[in-house]
Amino acid sequence: MGQVPRLQMTTKSDIEPGRIRGPPAKSRVLMSGMMQNQGFVITKIEMRQYVERTDEKLGDYSLLTAVVDTDRGSVEMKYDEGFRGPDAFDSAVTMLLQYVGLSALINRALIALSE
Repeated sequence: MGQVPRLQMTTKSDIEPGRIRGPPAKSRVLMSGMMQNQGFVITKIEMRQYVERTDEKLGDYSLLTAVVDTDRGSVEMKYDEGFRGPDAFDSAVTMLLQYVGLSALINRALIALSE
């Protein structure tokens, strides 16, 4: 029997190169395990917060990203950015976990990996 061809692992991102400079200030795994969707096996979904700068009056300028890891690669997507206040990260996590947030995020990631 021949060998099973290995799928090429892809890493995609819609974040401008050089914008992320170091580890996130906060991160949280939103889903871990194995879930099938549209022929992909999703293994992890993570939300990350990168603080890009701090303004004396406005507070932290945050870049919030979502990372979706699958059997065929991973994608890091911009979720939100701006001066969103001290609880920007927790608010974004809550929003993603409610309603159809994760479903929409997964669909967006799988479209990016399929391109």
